[in-house]
Amino acid sequence: MPNHSSLIILMQKKIHPEYHTDSKVTCACGNTFTTGSVLKEIRVELCSKCHPFYTGKQKFVDTARRVEKFQERADKKTAASTARKGKKVKKAAVTAKKTAAKKATKKA
Repeated sequence: MPNHSSLIILMQKKIHPEYHTDSKVTCACGNTFTTGSVLKEIRVELCSKCHPFYTGKQKFVDTARRVEKFQERADKKTAASTARKGKKVKKAAVTAKKTAAKKATKKA
């Protein structure tokens, strides 16, 4: 296994971009800060000072009525489940019909 000094020799030279530790980032709102990047200057549209998620001004717009449609489907399911008879009630009704039919055949 090669040692550390031979690994440095194996790396190709002049293929890696120059890394700037003092890159200037400028936002559309006017906020500026520095960071590390291969670009010297970066321009962005949103930053943590003006992004709605970080400022607390984010609003959810539901133009397709997805939330209301989901609520309607959920309400239909709960209404159907409350109107539906349980298995025990159905089974008891079937056995009651069978016993009634047996009694009717015995009498005849």
